[in-house]
Amino acid sequence: MPFKQLKNLKTWLLLSLLLMLTTSFYSVALNTTTHANVTAISDEVAQLFPSATRVGPIDKKIAVTPVYQLNELLGYVFESDDFVNFIGFSGQTINLLIGIDTQGVFTGLKILAHNEPIFLHGLGEQPMFKFIKQYQGHSIKERFIVNARAKTSLDATYIDGVTRATISVLVINDTITASALKVARERLSGFVAPSQTSINPDYYQTLTFEELVNKNLIKHWQLTREQALTMTKTSPTNLADEINQISEEGDEFIDLYFAFVNIPIIGKNLLGEQEYQRLLESLKPGEHALMMFSGGEYHFVSEDFIPQTVPNRLSAQQATLPVDIRDIDFYSFYDPSFSLAVPDFNEIKVFRIKSQSGFELNKEFSLSLMLSYNKSFLSKQQHSFTINNTLPDSLFIHKEPEINLEENRPLWLKIWISRSTDIIILSIYLIFLVWVFIKQETLAKNAKTTHRIRFASLIFVIAFIGFYAQGQLSVVNIYTLFLSIWQGFNINVFLLDPIIFILWVFVFISLFLWGRGLFCGWLCPFGALQEFAALVASKLKIKQIKIKPQHHKNAQKIKYVVLVLLVGSSFYSLTLAEQLAEIEPFKTSITLNFVRYWPFVLYVVLLLALSLKIHKVYCRYLCPLGAGLAVIGRYPLFKWLTRRQECGTPCQLCRNKKCGIDAINKDGSIDYGECIQCLECLVTIKDPNECVVDKYSKKRKAVVVTPNTDFINQL
Repeated sequence: MPFKQLKNLKTWLLLSLLLMLTTSFYSVALNTTTHANVTAISDEVAQLFPSATRVGPIDKKIAVTPVYQLNELLGYVFESDDFVNFIGFSGQTINLLIGIDTQGVFTGLKILAHNEPIFLHGLGEQPMFKFIKQYQGHSIKERFIVNARAKTSLDATYIDGVTRATISVLVINDTITASALKVARERLSGFVAPSQTSINPDYYQTLTFEELVNKNLIKHWQLTREQALTMTKTSPTNLADEINQISEEGDEFIDLYFAFVNIPIIGKNLLGEQEYQRLLESLKPGEHALMMFSGGEYHFVSEDFIPQTVPNRLSAQQATLPVDIRDIDFYSFYDPSFSLAVPDFNEIKVFRIKSQSGFELNKEFSLSLMLSYNKSFLSKQQHSFTINNTLPDSLFIHKEPEINLEENRPLWLKIWISRSTDIIILSIYLIFLVWVFIKQETLAKNAKTTHRIRFASLIFVIAFIGFYAQGQLSVVNIYTLFLSIWQGFNINVFLLDPIIFILWVFVFISLFLWGRGLFCGWLCPFGALQEFAALVASKLKIKQIKIKPQHHKNAQKIKYVVLVLLVGSSFYSLTLAEQLAEIEPFKTSITLNFVRYWPFVLYVVLLLALSLKIHKVYCRYLCPLGAGLAVIGRYPLFKWLTRRQECGTPCQLCRNKKCGIDAINKDGSIDYGECIQCLECLVTIKDPNECVVDKYSKKRKAVVVTPNTDFINQL
C-alpha cells in the first residue's frame, strides 16, 4: 500500500475514533443530566406500575414518588403512614404502599407492615390481601361502602368485608381512602386541595326565614312534575312513569330546603339559641351539619331508611369527589323546633359531614337526588336530579395555610354507632346479671327458676355474646393493655371493639364486687360451651373423673404459671406472645367457628371431650385469663354465697356432689378465686329437701317422736 494511502487510512481511523469518543461522552453526559436524580425501580413499585421504566425523586413537599414510562408520568407511589395515622385493632397502624395513576385510579396496593392478630394468628393474611385487591381499578372519586347489608345505591362502590375482621378492614378502608385523597388533592388535576378557611363566628344579624333564603343562606330547591318530565324526556319511558306515579299533576315533585345549620347566622336564626347549642354538642370539631327538610312528593330518604346511616337516595359531591354524609338522628328524642316560621314539611334530617372528608363550606358543592326505576324486567336504573350551590363568601374568614401533620379520624365512633343495637342488647343482659347477683338469695329459693335462668344465660352467652357479637375476652387483651400502658396508653385502640370494651369495663368493676365468678360463670362463651358438655355428660350418665384434692390444688397453679409466661413473653415479642396465646381455645372455637387448620380444631375438640369427664377442665387448670381475673378478684366486696355452721363440719354434700368446679374448701368455705358462682351450692342450702343438714335434722326429730307415741299406744 502506498504511503499516502496509508497516511489517509490512519487519519480516517483517528477521526473515527475521535468521533466515537465524542459521541459516547455526550451520550453519557446527556444520560447523566436527564437521570441524575432517578432511582432504580423496586419490585414493589413494578408490581403497582408494570409498564414503568423509571421513578423520579421523592417529592420535597409531600412524601410521594412519581413513576414514569420514559418521560410520561404514569402516577404516584406513596406509603399510607406518611399521610394518616389510623390505629388498628393491634394498637398500631396498617402501612400500605399505594399506587394511583394521573386520573386518580388505584393501580395497585400492597401491605407493607401490620400487626392485626386476626390475620397473623387466625384467618391468615390471604383474606386481607384479597380485600385490598378490590380497590384496584377503582377511582378515588368513588364512594366506597364496606360490608354493606343492603346494596341499593347505584352510585356507591361496595367492597366485600372479611368475616371476623370487621374492625381491621374498616381501618384499612379509611387508611386507603384518606391517604389517597390527600395525595390526589395535592398532585392530581381535577382534585381541589382544601383551602384554609373557617366560619366567621362574629358574622350575625337577625333574619327572617325569607331573608335567609334570599341571601342564599338557606337553599330552596323546587322542581315540579312537569319540569322533571321535561328534564327526563330523552330517558326511557319507565322513568316518566315512575315520576307520574310519585307526583300528581300540579304537585311539587321536589320541594326541598337545605342549609348548614352549624353556621351561627343560619343555625341561631333558624333553630334558636338552645337548639343551636344542642346541635353543636352533637358535632365534633371541624364537622358540618347539613339540615334538610322537604315538603315535596319525592322524599330525599326512602321509607326503609335507617337512622344514623348513609342515605341511598341522596349524595353530595365537591370538585368531582364524593362527600360522605351520614344522618346523626338529631330528632330521635326531640321534636323539630324552630324559632322562625318555616314552610310545612313531611321529612326532616340533619346529616353530618366529617372534618376528614376534605369538604370546604366556601367551595361550590352539589346535591343529587337519585330516582330508581325499572329499565326492564331484569334491571334497574337510576336518574340523578342535581343542584349546585355556593355559600356567600362573607360567612368565612380566610387564613394562611397550616400544615396539619396528625389527623385522626374517630373510626371508633362510627363503629359504636353501627353496632348500637348490639350494644343495647348486651347492656340489657349486663343489667340483668347485676339483678341476678343482687337477688341471688331470693332466686335460689326456687331451684327450677334458678336453673332456667342459668340455662337461658348460657345459651345467650354462646349464641349472642360469643358467635354473633364476637365478645370472647382473651388474655391477649390483658397484655395488650399492659403494653399500651408501657408504651403510651391510647384508649382509641380499645374503643374500636365496643362489645369487648363494654365487657372489660363491666368485668373489671364486677371483680371487686363479686370476684371472677360473674365473668367465668355468666359471660365467657367457651366456659358456657364446657358447661353444656357437662350437661351432655350428665344426660348420658358419663362417669366423671374425680381429681384428688392434693392433685387438684397443684393443677390449679398451672394456669397462673401460663399467665406469667404469656405476659412476660409479650414484653419480649408481641408476635411470640400471640402465638403462645393459642393455648386459649377461644379463637378457634368462638372467633373462627372451628374453621381453621386441623391441629387447632383437634385441640379444642379434645378439650371439650375431656370436659365430658372432668367438669370445665380448661377453666380449672389451664385458663390464663381466669388466672388473671382470679388475681384481681380474689377478695371481692360481696361474698353472698350463704354458708351454714354445719358446712364442712360435718356436711360435705356441696363440696363433693354439687360444686362441679371444686371451689369449696374442706372447711365448707368458698374459694372465691376459683368459684364461678353457678349458684348451685346456694340452691342446695335453700332447698330443705336437698340440704343434708335439714333433711337429717327432720329425721332425728321423727326418730325421737315415734318411740314415745308407740309406747303411749301400748299403754
